[in-house]
Amino acid sequence: MALDHNAINLSQGYPDFECPERLRALVAKHLYDGKNQYPPMAGIPLLRQEIANKVKRHYQFDADAETEITVTSGATEAIFDAAQASVGQGDEVIVFDPAYDSYEPAISLAGARAVHLSLELPDYHIDWNRVEDAITEKTRLVIINTPNNPCGSLLDRNDMDELATLIRDRDILVLSDEVYEHMVYDGQRHESVLRHPELSQKCFAIFSFGKTYHATGWKIAYCISSKSLTEEFRKVHQFVTFTTSSFVQYGIAEFMSECPEHAEELPLFYEKKRDTFCELVSDSRFTFAPSRGTYFQLLDYSEISDKPDTEFANELTREKGVAAIPLAPFYEQPPDTRILRFCFCKDDSTLEQAAEILRSL
Repeated sequence: MALDHNAINLSQGYPDFECPERLRALVAKHLYDGKNQYPPMAGIPLLRQEIANKVKRHYQFDADAETEITVTSGATEAIFDAAQASVGQGDEVIVFDPAYDSYEPAISLAGARAVHLSLELPDYHIDWNRVEDAITEKTRLVIINTPNNPCGSLLDRNDMDELATLIRDRDILVLSDEVYEHMVYDGQRHESVLRHPELSQKCFAIFSFGKTYHATGWKIAYCISSKSLTEEFRKVHQFVTFTTSSFVQYGIAEFMSECPEHAEELPLFYEKKRDTFCELVSDSRFTFAPSRGTYFQLLDYSEISDKPDTEFANELTREKGVAAIPLAPFYEQPPDTRILRFCFCKDDSTLEQAAEILRSL
């Protein structure tokens, strides 16, 4: 619709600026240096070792590069592989709405059933008492997403402790979607599942190079899990994509070694963009709380219209020229709210043009 109506696209989650110049140069170097044949199924050893170095530096977690790290063709593939590796016919998987839209198809294709629990408004937190009530003998997996897409909320150490307590001594695993790990603001810490001694042994932790390096079209990510879980994960990965573009892996591995500061500087980079966008729309009729993570900002349009979010989003795109995403598709049973998700991983000039329109509503 954004293309059809020549609208400013703040809907889909991808930057309108380039990935780092040095990273592009390294990828191009390996493209022309003959790195164009099948790499190892689990990912090239150099990249897996750089990943191990990174999670040790950021999360104090010791991952075995050979047996616990798998490079995948995007985080969506990793999510699918983890679901297929851990649940089957008749099993139940707890997911939290609003939820990324690939979770339920991956669960359903495994023959399992998604049990939807809504995050609690207005700050989108998890009610762990409701989670305890939802766990049954059929529960085999809990999917968490922090920072959360679409709402930008975070899980903290207390949340991880609550989850660990609930699944302790139960045959339940965790799929932790952490693709926005480096987009956490206001001095807060990303609470990776890898930081937790118990959960790190019962999890599939999924991360995205595409998000971190502003290169979503490269579709490259990775999963960290225990040796036994990785063995099951790779049985699926081998027959879904088998492996991932070789020259891109080599380029990223070299960039990680040369430029570790990129990931470390990312929170402030995107926090500045969040603050720019929020300041630009601060005198509009939208209401909001600044996003705590991701590169998405929720705006409440209750003072502008009482139309349902999908209808209002369509109208905003067609008639006003700004595309955003409604929250209804992220829910099994959408709440009666008037909220849209806007993507701020854009050039400042793009945000300024969009905000001028939004302020006029």
